[in-house]
Amino acid sequence: MTETSTQFDLAAVNDRISTESAFVDNLLSEVGRVVVGQRYMIERLLIGLLADGHVLLEGVPGLAKTLTVSSLAAAIGTRFQRIQFTPDLLPADLLGTLVYNQKEANFFIKKGPIFANIILADEINRSPAKVQSALLEAMQERQVTIGEKTFELEAPFLVLATQNPIEQEGTYPLPEAQVDRFMMKIKVGYPTRDEELEIMRRMARTGERDVIRPVVTPEQILSAREVLNVLYIDERVEQYIVDLVVASRNPGKYRMDELSNLIEYGASPRATINLNLAARAHAFLKHRAYVTPEDVRSIAIDVLRHRVAVTYEAEAEEITSEDLVQRILDHVEVP
Repeated sequence: MTETSTQFDLAAVNDRISTESAFVDNLLSEVGRVVVGQRYMIERLLIGLLADGHVLLEGVPGLAKTLTVSSLAAAIGTRFQRIQFTPDLLPADLLGTLVYNQKEANFFIKKGPIFANIILADEINRSPAKVQSALLEAMQERQVTIGEKTFELEAPFLVLATQNPIEQEGTYPLPEAQVDRFMMKIKVGYPTRDEELEIMRRMARTGERDVIRPVVTPEQILSAREVLNVLYIDERVEQYIVDLVVASRNPGKYRMDELSNLIEYGASPRATINLNLAARAHAFLKHRAYVTPEDVRSIAIDVLRHRVAVTYEAEAEEITSEDLVQRILDHVEVP
């Protein structure tokens, strides 16, 4: 392919990106009418939606996690279900079950709340392993089997799970292998002082509050997903993604021997795939037709923090997985 034709192709993709990504600003603006601040969380949720990847949210109560997710679903005009995970929840409560009809003397299928487009799995670590596994299987396979029938889950399908980092008593922490199925793990922080003031002014009142209007259709989201496949990503950026993941497994190869005793195990191949997809989605949010190393760096910690396990030595020194990922980002050469 000649340089002229490559430039033409990139220009054509750029025009398509400009058209397809026009809804992003409207969507962010509409959600922002209800949710004060939390731009970082909203953008990461959008990246998960565009890249067809599920998101794990971790933060103390009261940080508008539920409000943000429900507002995002309302702005897209999709079906939304919030599922409160509790110790007595059963897989059938999530997926659905066979119910016997005495009048007709037969069984019929009653579908569960999993049959929606956007699922908020609130406090996922409060339910036992069977329920967590049922949800994660639906996330991975995009289908649910009830009795002898298998049902495809309607696209777009996105699971946003929350967990409370404070209360650990009576919880069932997600195993590392199951956490790996989430594209990103986002840590939700407190608002700034100015944002806190605005939250108080908006919310410290009785009566009706602002209602989110649908400004995007599910079809636009699915179309945007197809566009991600034609975004240009240079081979050097691809090599950079692989270097980051391999460095988490074998830091000595990248002259980071001091990390060898701090990393229990590194990121899985899912991290490589998700870094690529999330970087593409990040470029799409910025209305760009190409991926830069900065796109990769912007989402690297969110994609890797739950995939890099620390050793006892690291815990004793109060070194977190985020610290280790940041050291890798600082050390691996940027193309």
